[in-house]
Amino acid sequence: MSRRRLKDHTTIMATSDIAKRASRRRSQTAGSDAQQHLLRAAADLFYREGVRAVGVDAVVERAGVNKMSLYRQFSSKDDLVVAYLEQSDEQFFRRFEESLAKYPGEPRKQIVQYFEDLAGRASQEDYRGCPFVNVSAEFPDPAHPARICVFDNKTRLMERLHTLCTEAGARDPVELANALGLLIEGIYASSQTYGPGCGPIKVAPRMAELLVAQACA
Repeated sequence: MSRRRLKDHTTIMATSDIAKRASRRRSQTAGSDAQQHLLRAAADLFYREGVRAVGVDAVVERAGVNKMSLYRQFSSKDDLVVAYLEQSDEQFFRRFEESLAKYPGEPRKQIVQYFEDLAGRASQEDYRGCPFVNVSAEFPDPAHPARICVFDNKTRLMERLHTLCTEAGARDPVELANALGLLIEGIYASSQTYGPGCGPIKVAPRMAELLVAQACA
């Protein structure tokens, strides 16, 4: 092969490689966009209407993609539910830490502030309770992947509460953490039975403050 033909061949191959890499990037970007659209649609529908009540057809219609796109991103509806719960877990603990950040180094105030913020969210008209509690009620099998996500979220929450209670100087951090965990679940339930912004929700921050004061006296 002449030097010129070799140069032309090399240029063509390089151009081809660039085109292939660009095509892969476009495909990955399109896939990432589709995944985000699907997750947003699923999160909205699952939270408002329940996981069992929402089929994949409703999710793809809301997301504006086709069913093939869904199954390219998620192997099954269960896989999509797990992704929704993993995203919900990240959001939950981001909000949790944002509440604590308002009173750095003051664990007693951090605990009460978290309940203030939770009561505020639970008083919004579109509040549908805790997504993990909702999913737990829909999937009775504790071995189901969705229930495992619920267990992981609640376990991590109790561990975080126990750390806070220890830092706050509670005589029995485990007992206080359990009491606070029960109060949190009460807020979730009250928002759905009595309605957002009900009396039991409004009084929850004060109850948390009293529990902390008694346990840390």
